[in-house]
Amino acid sequence: MAPQAQEAVIPASNEEPRQGSLEELILSRLDDDKAQEIVLIDLKGKSPMADSMIVASGRSHRHVGALADHVLRTLKDNGHGRARVEGLPHCDWVLIDAGDVVVHLFRPEVRTFYNIEKIWSVDSNHIKAAN
Repeated sequence: MAPQAQEAVIPASNEEPRQGSLEELILSRLDDDKAQEIVLIDLKGKSPMADSMIVASGRSHRHVGALADHVLRTLKDNGHGRARVEGLPHCDWVLIDAGDVVVHLFRPEVRTFYNIEKIWSVDSNHIKAAN
């Protein structure tokens, strides 16, 4: 069964994310920085690459770059080490590999073009045919 996309549940700004929750730490940072259309996709048991994927949009190249920079800084400041990052020079699509969580940050047009949520959250015909 394919993983299902879900709207991210962001803690209220006066609540602190639980210690050690990488997903909540990233979601909180993106919400604080006004990321748009934040989606959390649960990959546990579905993919060996990560436990979850977070997809969000920024309003412009500059906003996507700032979102990525702030997420990377937050990860480092909270003891999650140095995450691997791709796409920062152009900031159309920035991928951050934080280990158990993979973050995709897009400009809206690029996100619509690649439609990554559909790839990861919709059952494929191959899976349906096997059932």
